[in-house]
Amino acid sequence: MLRSWRCLWSASARLPATRRLCTAIPEQEYDVIVSGGGMVGLAMAAALCTDPVLRDYRVTLLEAGPAPPPAAALPAEFSNRVCALSPATRRLLERLGAWERLERYSTTQHMQVWESRSDAMIRFENLERPEDLAYIVENEVITRALSAALAAAGGEVAYDAAVEEIALPPAGAAPGEDAVRLRLADGRRLSCSLLVGADGVGSAVRRAMGVRTLGWSYGQRGVVATLCLADADLANNVAWQRFLPTGPLALLPLSDTRSSLVWSTSDAEARRLLALSDDDFVDALNRSLWDEHEAAPAVQWAADAARGLLGALGLRAPSGPLQLPPSVAGVVPGSRAAFPLALQHAEAYTARRAVLVGDAARRVHPLAGQGANLGFGDVTALAAALAAAASCGADLGARRHLAEYETVRQRASAALLTLTDGLQRLYGTEALPAVLLRSVGLQVCDAVPQVRRFLMDRARA
Repeated sequence: MLRSWRCLWSASARLPATRRLCTAIPEQEYDVIVSGGGMVGLAMAAALCTDPVLRDYRVTLLEAGPAPPPAAALPAEFSNRVCALSPATRRLLERLGAWERLERYSTTQHMQVWESRSDAMIRFENLERPEDLAYIVENEVITRALSAALAAAGGEVAYDAAVEEIALPPAGAAPGEDAVRLRLADGRRLSCSLLVGADGVGSAVRRAMGVRTLGWSYGQRGVVATLCLADADLANNVAWQRFLPTGPLALLPLSDTRSSLVWSTSDAEARRLLALSDDDFVDALNRSLWDEHEAAPAVQWAADAARGLLGALGLRAPSGPLQLPPSVAGVVPGSRAAFPLALQHAEAYTARRAVLVGDAARRVHPLAGQGANLGFGDVTALAAALAAAASCGADLGARRHLAEYETVRQRASAALLTLTDGLQRLYGTEALPAVLLRSVGLQVCDAVPQVRRFLMDRARA
């Protein structure tokens, strides 16, 4: 049944443009339509096509952009847009058949976070589990791997398929009318039992659901770039993050000679950094990484007192002395860019026969590096909910199973949104009480094994 519908879609997609615009084209019916062909949308479609319970359902993925050109070799230089994937996300990609198709990635085995206004720091290492902390992968590499995995599973993607109109069924709709109906920009019409919105922060699916968002702009931008390191003889497997008064600065390893930069700073400072020459930009970056700032006497006293108290309790930080990050020798020409930072959260993830995943559901500050992992977590949870519905013969668009998905993912989102927003506010000020609190808090996190383990487990999830 699924193959016949795929053939019908493929035949209609090959019609001449004049016929595709004709309103007499029959409506194409699907069980699930995924709107949005980014990383999360591709993963969602692949999860549906590879799940043994769901793979015989009629599924298609709509992508507004053009079809990618035939697969070519990756550029020799790294892209400036990367993700820090967790071990849980790796397991998802392995199940989808995408992990082995990643053309390149690097592993992060350690992470050091330190404060610029005191000597407080924390260092994460995998001392208890034989797995990496994170995997640094370019967005393009993930997309290519997921596209290949979806194709291998017989999945269907419609490119140049911009959604122009979405009509969700009203409550109490009669049988046969209880479906989502879509009209594409080229006139094609589709219907489905469930519409998955994976169409990003400006989600058209979310608007059709009538779901409001809560949030605010941070008045900041994330400056990204691909960096050339000075010492190519050292193994580059540490993620570095320094909290500056204007925001966190992170270096993520790409290879022994390259790292990816994510520098959160004010809008004005971001514009200044982008306007600098490459050499001046590198100088500004190295100063921000290496310059020492004298701590206020009260902060130093509190840090020393906390260290003494923790030592008296037998809690000694395992991190040892602060390690210095690598020196940056240059920036790859043309790799500097910036994007606005904001918090955004949908009040609801589900509506009648519609559900949100990824950035359509929420947008988080990049300081924890967990935005992509949240989206991939949505894929895992929604696929499990839909498989549970299918296994008992239930309607995939039934609210009960969608509500279970929403409960699980709202909890995960609320925890991370609260954490990232709180850290952004705590580290976004030089007020003495805040500096005292974060310096002592970082020492406690470093010294108490249960806290360190909790933080590491959250990062792996």
